[in-house]
Amino acid sequence: MKNFALIGAAGYIAPRHLKAIKDTNNHLIAALDKFDSVGVMDSYFPEADFFVEFERFDRHIEKLKRAGTQLDYVSICTPNYLHDSHIRMALRRGAHAICEKPIVLNPWNIDALEAIEKESQGNINTILQLRLHESIIKLKNKVASENRKEKYDVDLTYITSRGKWYDISWKGDESKSGGIATNIGVHFYDMLSWVFGRVQENKVHLRENHKAAGYLEFENARVRWFLSIDENDLPVHIKQINQRTFRSITINNEEVEFSDGFTELHTKSYQQILKGNGFGLEDVRQSIQIVHDIRNNQIFKSINNHFFNK
Repeated sequence: MKNFALIGAAGYIAPRHLKAIKDTNNHLIAALDKFDSVGVMDSYFPEADFFVEFERFDRHIEKLKRAGTQLDYVSICTPNYLHDSHIRMALRRGAHAICEKPIVLNPWNIDALEAIEKESQGNINTILQLRLHESIIKLKNKVASENRKEKYDVDLTYITSRGKWYDISWKGDESKSGGIATNIGVHFYDMLSWVFGRVQENKVHLRENHKAAGYLEFENARVRWFLSIDENDLPVHIKQINQRTFRSITINNEEVEFSDGFTELHTKSYQQILKGNGFGLEDVRQSIQIVHDIRNNQIFKSINNHFFNK
């Protein structure tokens, strides 16, 4: 049984980490969040100590260490721009870090973390759950076995409706979240990189606060992508059944079915991390470069989808 601490216990994704810690038969000894709406902890670790101030949390971890209780892992579910700071805290405490995506906002942040990882005893792990999804694994194996000379044509659409709160929260601040492509799209870019190889071209056609679109070319695929948090972009048939999320990936006009199978992926991620098979900094480098470039590349106006007809 390993000892865990959790930073960002009031966040949306925290319950998945709490469940993963419990499902892998480990123990949460402390949690931190500046917001105190963390009643969800009662369902998993009601005995864990909870703090709303980092200084008291840090002091508690030090006190436990002096009393002989070793902190093994720190799970990080905080706003994106704080991830690297909290990873450094975990490593300096002699623990391993498990960080939600995106692990950082910029490629050079990865370089800085690599340096401190080499200096410490801990490892940095991130959650790339789509790499563990059965449908995506089958897709990767299919692409590898077919060994096509021609590139696949891929369309990716992900629309996940958000209310007015989004713009007021840290997620609506690009300096903190990295913008929509980083905040809701980074795991898709990682999945595409994992399946189709190195990125060769990255063009942005639309970049707004609530939606973005562009073209990515990989070694083995040409990808048109569209991301949105605007419910007005939902297809009519999705609205009619009162759903607020729509995701679709087609490859050569064939739909890839991966709507199910997400509920246990964090637990699977933790199982692999505990075995020493987690995803590290080099695994995320390309997806972080992609979202950085989407934020900073000039807007390229497409005409008649010419980028699919080169």
